[in-house]
Amino acid sequence: MTLPTPELRTARLRLRPFADADAAPLYALHSSADVLRYWDSPPWTEPARAQRFIAACRTIEEEGTGARVAVDRDGAFIGWCGLTSWNPDFRSASLGYVFDAAAWGHGYATESAYAVLRWAFDTLDLNRVQAETDTRNVASARVLEKLGFVREGTLREDCVVNGDVSDSWVFGLLRREWPPTAGRQSLW
Repeated sequence: MTLPTPELRTARLRLRPFADADAAPLYALHSSADVLRYWDSPPWTEPARAQRFIAACRTIEEEGTGARVAVDRDGAFIGWCGLTSWNPDFRSASLGYVFDAAAWGHGYATESAYAVLRWAFDTLDLNRVQAETDTRNVASARVLEKLGFVREGTLREDCVVNGDVSDSWVFGLLRREWPPTAGRQSLW
């Protein structure tokens, strides 16, 4: 069963399926050690990884297991957001996102994730969305909290990237808690 990747719009952003032309900015994003310092894999070192990522986005759409969208601001790629591990039987999925450092602090991650979550709860009829973030990534934890996620626990030493061991927080958002009332801005 396919899961067509949506095209979504917010007041400031366009969320759309990945295109082949996104390979260069996607590689720049995922090859940045600063951007990926809390990610569960090291920065990319070969540009071909971007094409494989885009192909993987199309595969999860075809398999019906998720949807990842490129995020544009004024026509420029600033990051991506998406759902993976979609399980229609359990009505659950996992949320993830990565944004360019120049986009940090402007609310784009929250705005994008809000649009994806709205689509997921309305279209996919989800009951639960899960997200994980490195415990040192306070900014990402704050994004999730603004979206209404509740921190449910800690996965101890669950990632080892380049010899660096880290813990992750697990967050959950239930349908009955959607949409969040605190922290929501009028532009969503």
